[in-house]
Amino acid sequence: MISKPVLITGASGFVGAAVAARLVQLGCPTTRAAVRRAYTQLPLGVEGCVVTTLAADTDWTSALAGIDSVVHAAARVHVMRESATDPLAAFRRVNVEGTLNLARQAAQAGVRRFVFISSIKVNGEVTEPGRPFRADDEPAPQDDYGVSKLEAEVGLRALAEATGMEVVIIRPVLVYGPGVRANFQALLRLVNNGVPLPFGKTANRRSLVALDNLADLVCTCLEHPAAANQTFLVSDGEAVSTAGLVRAMATALGKKPRLLDVPLPWMSRVAQALGQGAVTQRLFDSLEVDIDKNRQLLGWQPTTRMADALAATARPYVEARRR
Repeated sequence: MISKPVLITGASGFVGAAVAARLVQLGCPTTRAAVRRAYTQLPLGVEGCVVTTLAADTDWTSALAGIDSVVHAAARVHVMRESATDPLAAFRRVNVEGTLNLARQAAQAGVRRFVFISSIKVNGEVTEPGRPFRADDEPAPQDDYGVSKLEAEVGLRALAEATGMEVVIIRPVLVYGPGVRANFQALLRLVNNGVPLPFGKTANRRSLVALDNLADLVCTCLEHPAAANQTFLVSDGEAVSTAGLVRAMATALGKKPRLLDVPLPWMSRVAQALGQGAVTQRLFDSLEVDIDKNRQLLGWQPTTRMADALAATARPYVEARRR
């Protein structure tokens, strides 16, 4: 149960909407969403407050009035095809300056706890066999988005020390669930259409996190005393190869997986030649996280199995294509 009012940013987004709905489900007395437009559709029971930008000069006074905790899920997100001429500066304006401006005003307004949705990209991009990322590892971001998230984390920790406002940092891996888009949706479509996929020889290990599991951890971190000023990684608690993910998707879709045993060096060379090196990394390299800290410190473990979460993800996708 969530006993005090919460403000959530990014509540119209994939992660934010799930967290907002979960807060209502847990009986939060006030679940307030900062939205860009007054007519934004929100989960039932969520009240909207218009805040048009996430910037260094945004006024959060109305949104923060009477609020006990903040879940900050809004961000300039990582994209595969960047259009900004200076991506790092663009990420910093929103993810660093905008975040710290909100956090400073939250501390001044008497907010008790600030939960920041960061990214596993703060840790890095690839893990070695038997060496998953841990929450207390030395950060090693490899791209501008990861750098901006790390800089926001550093600023938030300094603010917590200076003001006494509790800060919790959560770094999710790839999030999936009903309504997922981008690369995960593309792979789901290929599997559903029976397209042969050249991933049969992949033996990588990648952690994923179901939307329900992420929302549950966020809500746990809002009130658990031991979460204060801690950093957590989050996943489903199980790792899967790309081939294993295709098989699991096929099962969820009621299809037969079609996997080709193409040698990985061939695939890598083709992808590099096509300028798709980043995609290759996500398909063939490992990115695994250890969530033992969550279990030991919070008594938290994933509430939804990957197989069940994939079935829930596939269901609306299949139904939409039957209409």
